[in-house]
Amino acid sequence: MEKRALGRTGLSIAPIVFGGNVFGWTADENTSFQLLDAFFDSGFNTIDTADVYSAWVPGHEGGESETIIGKWLKRGSVSRDKAIIVSKVGYDKGLKAQRIADAVDDSLRRLQTDYIDLYLAHKPDPETPIEETLGAFTKLKEQGKVRAIGCSNYDAPELKAALDASEATGLARFDVVQPEYNLYTRERFEGPLAELTAQEDIGVINYYSLAAGFLTGKYRSKAETEGVARSYRVGDYVNARGLAILGVMDTIAAETGAKLADIALAWLLAKKSVTAPIASATSLSQLESFKRAVDLKLTDDMVTLLDKAGA
Repeated sequence: MEKRALGRTGLSIAPIVFGGNVFGWTADENTSFQLLDAFFDSGFNTIDTADVYSAWVPGHEGGESETIIGKWLKRGSVSRDKAIIVSKVGYDKGLKAQRIADAVDDSLRRLQTDYIDLYLAHKPDPETPIEETLGAFTKLKEQGKVRAIGCSNYDAPELKAALDASEATGLARFDVVQPEYNLYTRERFEGPLAELTAQEDIGVINYYSLAAGFLTGKYRSKAETEGVARSYRVGDYVNARGLAILGVMDTIAAETGAKLADIALAWLLAKKSVTAPIASATSLSQLESFKRAVDLKLTDDMVTLLDKAGA
């Protein structure tokens, strides 16, 4: 499978990243192992997780996803150097230097590895100077605990401020950004942020690629979203605009024979601004969509129709 260069990180990743937020939540340990085995057997190579996954589940405290990934790595079905692990810090306790230093050691312990390939600031921390955060990340790179760094949920001014600070101080710079981006949610990436990432050769691995499952076409009324995981998000998409997007996707599905999830991912794969979208799966049948999306080539007209539907 063709790999894509992830900005200036030196990492080459397959076109879709596995979203590990489901591990220990909607996928138990055994299912997670099966999914990871099948994912890598299919030629993919990158897993995204975070130290806070899945603290939102009653009885969880965060780190459950990393723990499952660590157990899977320990099984040795895939050698460590063939797996690219992305993790994040700072969602709930900020990005002060000591917090980052403590958190990375906890993540390494759970992941049962001595390095993280890509370590991200999970969201901006307005209480901590960016220089302090970048200094902590720089130290981790020097110690060999992380190979590359990036940020998630930063807008264009926040990312530009971080890049300027790196240039002014000589500290390590964010070489990857992880924004929310899909056929429905466009404004958080398109425009200034997309332009900045292109200008600065920054890799882009976007999350919520399937809009919490809405873009699979499974939910077309508010009633259908009740009681499902992330129902609080899925319900937000069930409106006239969301249904119009599904309508265009239905037309393309009828023409190509593709499923809606394949189309949603293929649209992202067609965007030059995106290195690789993040997508989750909780069953082997859902995982098949990743391979189909990579093989699905949307025509320019199809991409234009989808662009207009979600604009």
